[in-house]
Amino acid sequence: MTNEPAPPLGGVLETGLYVDDMLRARDFYEGVLGLRPMVEDGRLVAYPVGPSSVLLLFRRGGTLHPVTLPGGVVPPHDGTGPLHMAFAIPTESLEAWAARLDAYDIAIESRVSWPKGGISLYFRDPDGHAIELATPGLWANY
Repeated sequence: MTNEPAPPLGGVLETGLYVDDMLRARDFYEGVLGLRPMVEDGRLVAYPVGPSSVLLLFRRGGTLHPVTLPGGVVPPHDGTGPLHMAFAIPTESLEAWAARLDAYDIAIESRVSWPKGGISLYFRDPDGHAIELATPGLWANY
């Protein structure tokens, strides 16, 4: 252990979700949420989200072995069960998002008004993950 402070972190760069059916997941994330892939192969699809975040969709069970790349080895990983992730949205787009989800017959599971003024819409992706759209005022730093 050290008493030295940790070096600074710059934010969350990647968020990973594990999906059973990649085509079904892509239809959802590309069709409903309007994301466009920047990298894709048999085991993953990477979507840019905002200026410095990436959403990774991994085929469940497709990352159980190390992957050797020219620059090094990516360790194995995987996940099960319903996970959660949130997208930041501007306050003025909240109702447009609610209408878009309705147009795709995606039920809003919950709508939460936070003490600092933010509002969140929660819904499920095809794999049962809890997806959140959140306006500023959710956290002290957002």
